[in-house]
Amino acid sequence: MKEDVELHEEQNELYEHHRIVVDPGQLPTRIDKFLFGKLSHVSRNKIQQAAKAESVLVNDKAVKSNYKTKAGDVISIVMTHPPREVEITPEAIDLDIVYEDEDLLVLEKQAGLVVHPGHGNYSGTMLNGLAHYFEKPKFKEVENGFGYLVHRIDKDTSGLLLVAKNELTQTKLAKQFFDHSVERTYQALVWGDLNEEEGTIEGHIGRSLKDRRQMTVFPEGDYGKEAVTHFKLLERFGYVSLIQCQLETGRTHQIRAHMKYLGHPLFNDARYGGDTILKGTTFTKYKQFVHNAFKIIPRQALHAKTLGFIHPGTGKSMQFESELPVDMSMVIEKWRNYATHSME
Repeated sequence: MKEDVELHEEQNELYEHHRIVVDPGQLPTRIDKFLFGKLSHVSRNKIQQAAKAESVLVNDKAVKSNYKTKAGDVISIVMTHPPREVEITPEAIDLDIVYEDEDLLVLEKQAGLVVHPGHGNYSGTMLNGLAHYFEKPKFKEVENGFGYLVHRIDKDTSGLLLVAKNELTQTKLAKQFFDHSVERTYQALVWGDLNEEEGTIEGHIGRSLKDRRQMTVFPEGDYGKEAVTHFKLLERFGYVSLIQCQLETGRTHQIRAHMKYLGHPLFNDARYGGDTILKGTTFTKYKQFVHNAFKIIPRQALHAKTLGFIHPGTGKSMQFESELPVDMSMVIEKWRNYATHSME
């Protein structure tokens, strides 16, 4: 019987998970050697790093690299993705670093900034900016020269982002993301007046079968990957609402796709239909009001507001909170005033 290998990969978290059941005929073997033979794209050193980070589990317990596998063992390993074959050129980009120590840093990403190079965006990204920042002599601990990502947020989403400075820290943080122990809340302005004060959206998310640039919710779970978003109503403005979302999983466009599925797309989210007037009146004055609001925030109204995790080096709980950016604050205030005057 062959080992059962299951690859699990979060779309918006930069790690992968393998689950292997050891064959009954397998002789006792060091687990780093055993996994090296099973995972073709992974170096033995990377496996040992995962074990050091307590990200190699056997029957739900962390083991060291020298553990000897036994028949029937259920092995789970969480690792960061292998490095992308994209050259990161240092570029002087304005970065808002809100916290930094020898192991990691937390940034406030502005809307419009791409996190890492990819198709159509090979320069001008956050990683290009970090490569320039880490050129300073004091950053000897940043071996790859540009930092180690453990998650990402969309180009036109603003807010808090966590970056590791070394591979061990990255691997430990990846395990926290996999365990869903990282606390993240977002604030979003959405179309419509929510019926419920709070709730949970569950539905697999995968690429749309009609448009590969868009993610779609598949409620039956026969396609895509499990996604869970908890939401809470913060303020009603009649035709739009301010909500808070807490992520349990981290799929690509998760909040944007889930809110569209719920019937409340994000305000001015062009990809998910929020850039048209979905709620309100037919009055010309109202239409002009909405278009003026679109001009203030020419992106989806979504901000990564809080971030909480356990520091991999110190074991201390770290909590960060950011203020809403100017464009989102202005639009919220505009809708607040409109709702107040509408009731007079």
